[in-house]
Amino acid sequence: QLQFVESGGGLVHPGESLTLSCVGSGFSLEHYAIGWFRQAPGKEREGVSSIGAAGATKYSEGVRGRFTISRDDGQNTVFLLMHSLESEDTATYYCAPVWPGLEPTLKPIFDSWGQGTQVTVSS
Repeated sequence: QLQFVESGGGLVHPGESLTLSCVGSGFSLEHYAIGWFRQAPGKEREGVSSIGAAGATKYSEGVRGRFTISRDDGQNTVFLLMHSLESEDTATYYCAPVWPGLEPTLKPIFDSWGQGTQVTVSS
């Protein structure tokens, strides 16, 4: 079974930046489309961004222009660079494989989630 380890979250002030990392454990991410998702207290989990095996990217409307997803297959890692963070970005962030296509989707293949990494944006 696929396993991912998320890291990089923390407490920041509005307008600051964070970089999240998603590392594949025990397998290669090379051929997978990977997405970032987040869940805030009392809200449904939502797709944030995804990246295909060849590097094509997708962003939700709420983060487009502020977040950048990238991958380094040599490090077996997918990154999410988050700029101009807002209080609305506060959530636990998860990564998971997503359905591929002509563009990557924000639809997870499995209903299986790790611990995630907490991002808190507060003044």
